[in-house]
Amino acid sequence: MRTAVDSSVLLDVLTDDPAFAERSESALRKAMAEGVLVVCETVVAEILPVLGDEALGSFFEDWGIQFTAGDLSSARLAGSYFANYLQRTDKKQIMVPDFLIGAHAEVHSDRLLARDRGYLRDYFKALEVWIP
Repeated sequence: MRTAVDSSVLLDVLTDDPAFAERSESALRKAMAEGVLVVCETVVAEILPVLGDEALGSFFEDWGIQFTAGDLSSARLAGSYFANYLQRTDKKQIMVPDFLIGAHAEVHSDRLLARDRGYLRDYFKALEVWIP
């Protein structure tokens, strides 16, 4: 089982978020036991300010996280979903990186571990979303 991990879940653990860290860490451990954890470049960019460049490699090694680069297929999918979002709403609260993470997971993984804010269910209907 390939589980893509959203930056929200990793940041919960990295910042020891009082509301979400325990559930996120438990879900990460369960996903790790069931297969492989993967992240894309967007997730790396979002966690790097908290983690620091020097600690990135050891953090990935400790958690068994693999980096899987996005490709044109996932970028096109993200762009398509983002265009649909822009047409459907006047509120521009969800940014392109969120769609890149979701599309990367849909193309390169079996599921996405994320704290869903609703847009994943609305736009990524083919993606299994695991909410810790």
